Amino acid sequence: METEAIVAHLRDLVAFDTTSRNSNLPLIDHVEAFLGPLGFACERVCDDTGTKANLWATIGPADVPGWVLSGHTDVVPVDGQEWDGDPFVLTEKDGRLHGRGTCDMKGFLAACLAAAPAMAGADLKRPIHLAFSYDEEVGCVGARRLVERLRTKPVRPLACFVGEPTTMGVVIGHKGKRSVTVSVRGHTVHSSLAPHGVNAVEFAALLVAKIRAVADRFAAEGARDALYDVPYTTTHVGVLRGGTALNIVSDRAEILFEVRAIGTDDPDAVLAEIEAYAREALEPRMTPVRAGTGFTFDTYAGFPGLDTPPDAEVVTLAKRLAGRNEHAKVAYGTEAGLFSQLGGIPTVVIGPGDIAQAHQANEWIAVSELAACGRFLGEVVREATRG
Repeated sequence: METEAIVAHLRDLVAFDTTSRNSNLPLIDHVEAFLGPLGFACERVCDDTGTKANLWATIGPADVPGWVLSGHTDVVPVDGQEWDGDPFVLTEKDGRLHGRGTCDMKGFLAACLAAAPAMAGADLKRPIHLAFSYDEEVGCVGARRLVERLRTKPVRPLACFVGEPTTMGVVIGHKGKRSVTVSVRGHTVHSSLAPHGVNAVEFAALLVAKIRAVADRFAAEGARDALYDVPYTTTHVGVLRGGTALNIVSDRAEILFEVRAIGTDDPDAVLAEIEAYAREALEPRMTPVRAGTGFTFDTYAGFPGLDTPPDAEVVTLAKRLAGRNEHAKVAYGTEAGLFSQLGGIPTVVIGPGDIAQAHQANEWIAVSELAACGRFLGEVVREATRG
């Protein structure tokens, strides 16, 4: 596959401002217009508003299982970042291609599009599916609907390759995540009458202390997975806010926290422990003072973890096609856990670029990474002709 073709497709894709707050339909229209004439069967799975869509595009026989190449179309905002040029115009300098989404992860999408003519021209014994999703950056939202649709299809894919940036290394695991907002309802009185009120800030602080105690327990004695930089489950409080003035007992506070769990731990069980503490240890101290006080928990985002066995066929295949011997696990999350856990499709993460460049001002991907991805996809096509 010619690298120039990948770069040309990447130039087109970067030009679409698919920041998660925007519609991705212009990009989906563009991709469909390219794939349709090549013979791909294209299906959209839209959100409730009809302004965003996943694209499922298939080439090859429909009655046998094949391989999924998956990536998200949305990108993070450029707001507040200082770019040297227009982030939605691809620029090249010293073997690097700059632009929003070049690394995360339109480089992979561009490589898939550049490989599409070869897919269409090959005598495929197994199908190749392109799965382009929306709103990954705000909680893997779109891929959930896509995976639900796949579960209704008569033939389940053999495996899925999610093309997040791994410098084309084979990644077999990432932590599962839950993002939670906790609203604390107190009762306001003058600070001179503090015992007659319910201080939302103080009870929020007690819950934060519990979250930290859970984190300390996992750090000291939790299960370990040495393939991770942080080899155990973590909890983290990112936001604690509340209060208006020193002489007012606050009636409102808010906590934003997260759980990131290794494969042997259940993030929902960790959340349940934290919520049980609020219900059983804290609310009984609040409600006798004032009815209606307490906590509201809202898990507003998250994704399942990925924990593919090292000896799984998809891992062996990915290593062979990529010319790699090693495998790894990563700290960041992807849609791979959805395909694996909810879809029952063996999955690995493998894609061009370095995650360190993602979400940054002047985001970039090396041309050499795109070339390596092109070679990998060429091997996928050849594998699909063998049956």
